[in-house]
Amino acid sequence: MTAENFEVSFDHMIKSEGGYVNNPFDKGGRTNWGVTQATWESWIRHPVGEKEMRELTIEDVRPLYKAQYWNPVRGDELPSGVDYAVFDVAVNSGVTRAIRFLQLGLGIMADGVIGTVTMKHANAMPADDLIRAICQERREYLQRLGNFDKFGKGWLLRVGRVEKTALEMTDVNGTIS
Repeated sequence: MTAENFEVSFDHMIKSEGGYVNNPFDKGGRTNWGVTQATWESWIRHPVGEKEMRELTIEDVRPLYKAQYWNPVRGDELPSGVDYAVFDVAVNSGVTRAIRFLQLGLGIMADGVIGTVTMKHANAMPADDLIRAICQERREYLQRLGNFDKFGKGWLLRVGRVEKTALEMTDVNGTIS
């Protein structure tokens, strides 16, 4: 549970996102470092073309990830490892869904709003148990998606990597090890 966990979590997450893609089967369209063109345009407040999307760097997108995904899930306040697991869900499936998975893992009402009750429970539950529960919620959700047959194998491999890394980020004190 430290501010430096964003950097560690970001570095792990961005490896899964990779560089520029424009897969016709992916509704996101042009994407670079996991940021869709629509998200990037909203962030910088003007339209961009293929060239600008291809030229995005990791350093360009880092502040967007912190502001739009890490901060809304209150990553700096979550236990180490849990922060990364929730952040990665937020990046792939949205902030509200990530918070719901966290709440479902905690066994509390899943309203998608991270408030004092959610934070109290998140910091009371053993981090390893919570990470496993979040990743299980994520797997079950992904398996219900219509395009699971096309992308599912990769999605599940990512969840497995996230779970393994998140568990490695925890120790008995809840700090990065």
